[in-house]
Amino acid sequence: MTMLNTQAISKKLEILFDYYQLNASAFADKIGVQRSSLSHLLSGRNKPSLEFIMKIVEAFPEVDLYWLVTNKGSFPKSDAPAPTQLPQETTTQKPVEPMNTVAAETKSSQNSSTVSADLSIEKVMIFYKNGTVKSYQYKE
Repeated sequence: MTMLNTQAISKKLEILFDYYQLNASAFADKIGVQRSSLSHLLSGRNKPSLEFIMKIVEAFPEVDLYWLVTNKGSFPKSDAPAPTQLPQETTTQKPVEPMNTVAAETKSSQNSSTVSADLSIEKVMIFYKNGTVKSYQYKE
C-alpha cells in the first residue's frame, strides 16, 4: 500500500493555486476547509485526509483525482465534458414586462383541447425579477 506523499500533494496544490489564480486562503474558502488546515498541510505538519482530497475534486471538476493522489492522470482533466455538451445559454439584459398570469391561465385552458401530440421542448426561458432573461436552446 502506497502512502500519500505530502510533498507531492503540496506541490500539486501550488499548481492549483496558480491555475485558478487563488491564494491559499481563497482556495481553503472555496473548498470549504479551515485556512489553518490548509496551512498545516502545506507546511508538512499534517497529511491530507480523504475528505480534504474529495473536497478539492468536488470544487474543481478539472482536477483528476488520480493526478492529485498519484502521479497518474493529468491536470486539467483530458476527459472533462466539453462545453458544447451543455445547453446554449443566451442572456438578455433588457427589462421584461410582467406577464398577466390570469390572462395566460385563461389562454392556456382554452388551448388545452387542441394540444399537439408532439410536446418536445425547443427552448426554455427564465425571467428574473431584476429584468434579466436567460434562454436555453435545445441542440440535437
